[in-house]
Amino acid sequence: MNNLPELSGRQNPDGGWPYGRGSSWTEPTVYALLALVSKGEVSSFAVSRALEWLKASQRPDGGWSPRRPVEESTWVTALVLLLPASMLTQFNTPAAVSWLLAKTGRESGWVHRLRSAMISGQVQGRVPDGWPWFPDTAAWVAPTSIAILALRKAFQRDPRHQIHDRVQDGQEFLMSRVCADGGWNHGSTKALGYDGPSYPETTGLALAALKGLQPGRLARGIERAEQHLETSRSLEAASWLQLGLLAQNRRPLEAPSLPVSPQRSYGTQEAALAVIAQQALRGRNVLED
Repeated sequence: MNNLPELSGRQNPDGGWPYGRGSSWTEPTVYALLALVSKGEVSSFAVSRALEWLKASQRPDGGWSPRRPVEESTWVTALVLLLPASMLTQFNTPAAVSWLLAKTGRESGWVHRLRSAMISGQVQGRVPDGWPWFPDTAAWVAPTSIAILALRKAFQRDPRHQIHDRVQDGQEFLMSRVCADGGWNHGSTKALGYDGPSYPETTGLALAALKGLQPGRLARGIERAEQHLETSRSLEAASWLQLGLLAQNRRPLEAPSLPVSPQRSYGTQEAALAVIAQQALRGRNVLED
């Protein structure tokens, strides 16, 4: 991991980070911040500039959009809420939490359930509430997992029943999306009548969000994550697998076979996640602190 480029050197003049090069986006900016924080750089100039960029990017409804020209808050709001409590004081954090609590997947709404009942002739039971990528669309594994991680942190500061219940509901949504092999993909357990395979990055992400669930319910998921990690050739996937296994009290592999070299150019998000996972393996998990 020592060959990964220095994250602060990729920062744009406006204080944000690009995915690779170009304009600043919320997602890589937050991941870069989390990586710097995990290394103890909480008061550096790079961190203060990034926080100013995020502060100026918060929308009137309390959320954040993927980038400033986009005029709609999305799932990246949950990412910002993963930052340490000391940093969140610079934002309208209560409004951000309220925005996140108000969002559910389209399939949870009564209109969708009524339409499904009219088409199938069967009344669908209540669907656990997950989170979508964009408001008023279907819920998926990744944004649901990030939202759970964010609300679990929010609950430490504000132990309301509403936050606790949404975390539990989100976890049940994830459990309803387990693939036949025990892991998770983006959200569809079947495709064209066949069992869909799990993906390494979403399996690790789901396990991180399912911390605290009864261990017996996750035995197959943990086993699948360990299998994925043994063969993973993706830095992002390996990082999420390590973080997910750590959340389940498993000591994961260091993944020495990953193709990390000076000749390989990693995106900001990949590089940041690798730093976050590496620091978590050393005992400092910024996603849970």
